[in-house]
Amino acid sequence: MNHDTAVSNAREMAERVLLPAASRNDKEARFSVEAIEACVRARLLGLMLPAEVGGAALGPRTYAAVVAALAEADASVAMVYLMHMCATATIAAAPPGATATPILKEIAAGRHLSTLAFSEAGSRSHFWAPLSRARRNGAGVHLTARKSWVTSAGHAQSYVVSSLAPEGSKPTDSTLYLVPADARGLSIAGPWDGMGLRANASAPMTLEDCEVPRGHQLTDDGAGFQAMLQVVLPLFNLGSAAVSLGLCRAAIAATATHLKTARFEHLGQSLGESLPTLRAQLATMQIETDGLERPRDTTMLRVLECKAAAGDTAIAVTSMAMRACGGAAFSKHLSVERFFRDAHAGAVMAPTGDVLREFIGKAVLGMPLF
Repeated sequence: MNHDTAVSNAREMAERVLLPAASRNDKEARFSVEAIEACVRARLLGLMLPAEVGGAALGPRTYAAVVAALAEADASVAMVYLMHMCATATIAAAPPGATATPILKEIAAGRHLSTLAFSEAGSRSHFWAPLSRARRNGAGVHLTARKSWVTSAGHAQSYVVSSLAPEGSKPTDSTLYLVPADARGLSIAGPWDGMGLRANASAPMTLEDCEVPRGHQLTDDGAGFQAMLQVVLPLFNLGSAAVSLGLCRAAIAATATHLKTARFEHLGQSLGESLPTLRAQLATMQIETDGLERPRDTTMLRVLECKAAAGDTAIAVTSMAMRACGGAAFSKHLSVERFFRDAHAGAVMAPTGDVLREFIGKAVLGMPLF
């Protein structure tokens, strides 16, 4: 499978499977099992895994294009896929001592969905600083933790969980572990009923003295922080920017359709034909969205910038769509209001725009990030 095939598969499944069910899944806060099954058929779960484990061995460019295509139809599904890809990359980066290869083969074969379990209530958007601490035992470690937001909670087959290392002395002395969904002591704390991204099953998760064997430790002791920043953060920010891009594209398409079909009957004209102010808003939406798609320098600073900038753009574009579509949007006759809610929900996912701006400001000033 090459780049074009992967993106074509994503667009086809988005149109055929995701789009028809998106509004109902959003309304019911229903996780789309059908979407995951479609991802399996489209061979997307192992998109970036190496060929030796059965993956497609494609890169970040394809990943971003696939996420954007999914988000145009349903941002919740795109976020589920994004989290799976981040978790998969973390598993693939595990040191040789970890028993990661069988899991990677399961993922590439479409039999395994994974996700991240980083955020905790006490450290909030500082996802890199877990408060929970692993406790060493003879065969590995025991984990007790309260994770506040876990995408695909109750639906994934495994969770990449962060915890302070047993001997860690600083908030960044963390370690990452792979915890199977059927691990004794793991439970989901309730259903997800948020404002946006309502169909991604993002719920609290509790680990009560979960035993994790040594082979499921994904980083060396205390090396979880580096893995979060070097493996997870670039892919997460790139994927989040792609979700925002997909939302912007969808909002533009829905707004353009509304402005072409809604009419002033007494004038015999559509809204778009009659009101230059609405045409100007649509043009601004398109200009802002085009700015997300221009090639950028692939520096770490730009990786930090892309989520903050793309999230703000998605909020601005979907807000303009709500205004341009007026009562039809606010009365939920259009999918625009779902795009609006999903864009706002994505903006508060850690690392938030405020946290990223702090990173970016420090980087520009030559200051250490931590």
